[in-house]
Order: sequence, then structure tokens, then C-alpha cells
Amino acid sequence: MSSLPTLPSVAGASPSSSALDTFKIATAHHVSKVLDIPIEKAFEGVESGKTGKGVKGDFNVAVPRFKLKGDVKAFAQKIVDEFKPDEYLESAEANGAFVAFRVNATTLTRLLLAQINTLTYLNPAANEPPSIGGISLSDDREPKPPGAFKTGGFGTNTSGEGKNLIVEFSSPNIAKPFHAGHLRSTIIGAFLGNLYEANGWNVLRMNYLGDWGKQFGILAVGFEKYGSEEKLKEDAITHLYDVYVKINADGTEDPETKITPDPTVHDRAREFFVRMEAGDKEALALWTKFRDLSIVKYKETYGRLNIHFDVYSGESQVSHEGQTKALAQLQEQGVVEESKGALIVDLEKYKLGKTIVRKQDGTYVYITRDIAGAAQRWDKYKFDKMIYVVASQQDLHLAQFFKVLELMKYSWADRLQHINFGMVLGMSTRKGTAVFLEQILNESKDVMHEQMKTNEDKYNQVDDPLETSDKLGITAVKVQDMAARRVNNYKFEWTRMTSFEGDTGPYLQYAHVRLSSVERKNAPTVVLPAPEQRSQIDTSVLTEPSARAIVLLLATYPDVVKTAFTSLEPSTITLIVKGQPNDVAVARLWLYVTAKDVLAHAMKLLTLEPLEKM
Repeated sequence: MSSLPTLPSVAGASPSSSALDTFKIATAHHVSKVLDIPIEKAFEGVESGKTGKGVKGDFNVAVPRFKLKGDVKAFAQKIVDEFKPDEYLESAEANGAFVAFRVNATTLTRLLLAQINTLTYLNPAANEPPSIGGISLSDDREPKPPGAFKTGGFGTNTSGEGKNLIVEFSSPNIAKPFHAGHLRSTIIGAFLGNLYEANGWNVLRMNYLGDWGKQFGILAVGFEKYGSEEKLKEDAITHLYDVYVKINADGTEDPETKITPDPTVHDRAREFFVRMEAGDKEALALWTKFRDLSIVKYKETYGRLNIHFDVYSGESQVSHEGQTKALAQLQEQGVVEESKGALIVDLEKYKLGKTIVRKQDGTYVYITRDIAGAAQRWDKYKFDKMIYVVASQQDLHLAQFFKVLELMKYSWADRLQHINFGMVLGMSTRKGTAVFLEQILNESKDVMHEQMKTNEDKYNQVDDPLETSDKLGITAVKVQDMAARRVNNYKFEWTRMTSFEGDTGPYLQYAHVRLSSVERKNAPTVVLPAPEQRSQIDTSVLTEPSARAIVLLLATYPDVVKTAFTSLEPSTITLIVKGQPNDVAVARLWLYVTAKDVLAHAMKLLTLEPLEKM
């Protein structure tokens, strides 16, 4: 392998993890010399990944952005006139005030495939960060599912090194259905956690459960009458929900049956919750059992979704003392005022209305708990950023919450961010009966299993059809969610679940399965060497335009990750391996395997589990 000309280093470029940056630096080096501008400034002006009518070249440089005195078209022509092809760049063409550069595909292919091979096999994923904000997570951190995204590898970078993120997402309410809104929060939050890790951040994934309040009093009263220890251990979430529904019915008048409600239900529930608040051991023991067994079931569901959490927090974890302290601070700073016996914060001048921080009866409300909870997290973790993944119905609440923190003069108030999302419409089983997420996932699994059985030959080749159909169904649910714009509502459609075209989960899995099958189908005629020997493969034989297009697509992956990656559209690969001269066949096979590796990394970033067969 011939050595390449030395290039200058550029701040912000990462040629060791992004081969394409090497070629951007070569472009910037030429532009900076011709225009006599700093190479960093020239590097910022090199744009890649542009497609569409009229787009020429692999890199484009808009000369007007450099704000030079003189004729920008003349400057562009000068860049072209003084250009000489080399091992990095093969051509430059002026188009008015723009210059299009074309990379040397032979060099890019050689460097890129070697780089992906190294970062995927020879120097794979980095170790998990042992702490965040100085707090060790080795004891608390839940093990990641086997198919989870791992830090390091091609596509990732270290731009956020040393920074700490807390991302709060999912946050279901114990004894209430895990509904579609919780699913969207779970999918989006898990992706954001992976995305920040891919950009070098230390990430703490937090599940803030609805695990405190009068509903636990209702549950305690209901469990005494309808509870089953056996059913609780088997599936705490479903059983507690059933108990909750039954005891609520007991305490509510039904106009159809005209059965007299039990007037003591809600009184006894309030009494139980008062005991919880007072620290009564017996009451807290029952509450702890409900909470712990619910978390066990949640973990099963999250594991099935290929999603994990580092901390299971909740409303119960925010101390009463912390809320009292928050209120005292609000009063000291003159932020609150009295209104009909309650304490409020007037945010009218910020067009955020008014928010109550303490009720007339002296009890605290959600925003008071949120303030105290944020302060507790800051004291413990010293985060650089904290993201709340919460539905758009809570936009006003989050805006009020952030503004109050700002008025309280917390130095970290500007580190909080609300990532909102629209609602899922019509998410239910095909019969329209779903209440729990698990029912939707089971239905998705059944749908995919039915689809798989339509091709008997392929079905018989799959090692575990039920597990494969489960992963395929979950992929379909997730990708349907991610394909919609985050802030918009979208309609859940079963017809899209089974579609193998366009931006669907089955299509994405099918692309990975096809790439995975190439290596199996070509053995033993064509065998790819072990990763340690692949540098000997002659990639210069990959001269087809389609090979060049694939290489360029793969090369942009690190840039896509840097710019808030949301999806990777796999290119349709039509190169033929069998029947070619051995050197060409092996080189093409390497390209196939590399495409599969990058697609798999992207899918894991999206919390998907790539399938080998389906």
C-alpha cells in the first residue's frame, strides 16, 4: 500500500474515525492556499452529502461564504485553474461562484474499508464510562441487552468527551396502562441516549416512574379485597391495573347497574396514603412490594424492546424536605405570591400564565416536586445537560418549570431541555382491544409470524421463527414511530407493519438480512479473509459506479451521526460476486460485509436488533 501525501491537521476534523474527513482536509488545504484563508475556515466551507438535480461532485465549496473582496466567480475559477489531481482528489469544476470537487475513489475505498474493518473488528467498541458526575454507576447500572448499541466503532466520535447527560424518558405510571405515549417517549429517549453516547458523552438513562400518590392508597384497599400474591409476582403491572379498575368501580356509582358505591373506598385510600407520607412501615412495605415487582415486569418489557435504564427513579425519590426547601427558596427570592390561600408563581409577563406551587391545603404539586427533583439531580450528578422526553401536551408545564428554575437563579437552569413529541393515534390490536403495550407487541409478533410462514422455504431456514418474528414486529413498531416527524401526531397502521417497501421496519431488516446472506451464499467459492488479513485485499478493482456510490454513502455515516442521526437509508446493492475473478469477488464481498456492518451499527443506534435471517 503506497503512502499518501501528508496533510495538515485541522481542528474539528477526525480523519482517524472518519475517512471522509481526510478528503475534506485535502480540499480545504487546496482552497486555503489559493484564496489565502485559514484552513479551518476553508474546512468549514467544504460541504458533502448533497444530492439532487444540478449537484455536481462529492464536495461543494460556496466561495461567497468566505466574504472575500472581489469577484467570487473569478475566485472559483482560480481554485479550478490551480488544481492538480492527486491521490486524494481527481477533479475540480467551477459552476459560477461554486466549485465541485470529486474524490479519488480508489484511495477513499481503500482507506474507508480498512478503517471500518479496524473500528469494527480490530479495535471495537470502547469500554462503558465508569461514572457520571463523579458518581460510580458500576453497582447501579443495569446490564445492557445483548443487542444494545455499544459506544465506539465506526460512525462514533469523541466530540462530547467528558460531558455528562441525564436523559429522562418512558416514565410510566405504576398500576396504569403503559400506553402509546409512553412508547414514543421510550423509543425517542433511548435513541437520544445512544446518539449522545455515539458523540462521546457519558449518558445516564433515567426512568422517572409515577410511583407515589393517592392511587397507591386505592391499590392497597383494592389489593386487600381483590389481590393475589401469585398474580402479583407473575405480572405485577397487569394485576395491579385489574385491582385498580375493580376497586375504583366499587367506589364509583354506575348509572347502568345502579349499585350503591362503597363510600369508604376513597376515605380508606386517603388514610393509607397519609400513612405512607408519615413513613408507616407496614404501608411502605406494601408500596415497596408493588413498586419493586412492577419494575421487574417493566424490565422484561424494556429488555424485549432492546432498551435499558441506568436508574429507576420516580416521584417517591424526591424528598419532602427537598420540596419544602424549594418552596422556601421561592419565597426568599420573592418569586411566589398568595392567591386564595394557595401559593403561585405569576408568569404572565412571559406568556406562560400562572402556576400553583402549593395548594390551599398545604400540599405540594407536580412542579414543586420537579423543581426539587432537578436540584437533587444537580447535587448528585453535576450534569452538563438534562433532557426530559415528554409529550407535547406538557409543553406549558415544562416551559413553566424551566422558567421558574431560571427565576430561582439556578446556574444550571439553562442546561435543561424538553424534547417533545406528538401522539400516536389508533394504536390498538387489529380487533381494537389493546390496553397494554405488551398486547401490541404480541400482536406485532403474530402478524410478522403469519407473514414469515407465507414463504415456507425461508421459514424453515430460520433458527427460531418466534424470536425472529418478535424482533421483526418490534422493529416494525419502532420504525413506524421514527418515520413520523417527532412533533407531529401520526396514525398507527397495521398495513405498514407488513410492508417491505419504503421507510418501514421490515424493509430495513430485509436489507440487513440480504447483506448477511451474501457471505453465506458465496462460501466456499469466495471466502473473505479474517479481519487481520483484509488489508491485503486489492480494492482498486472496485471500479463500478455503483461501488463508488456505496462507498461514498458509507463514508458519510460519521457526519450523519454528528448531525443528529435519525435513520440510514441502505443503498440498493446490485453488484454480483459469484462468477467474477477471485480478486474482484473478494473485494466486492468485503464491500458487502462492510455495508452490512455500517447498517448494523446504524440500526443498533436506533435501538433495533439486526437480523441475520428472516
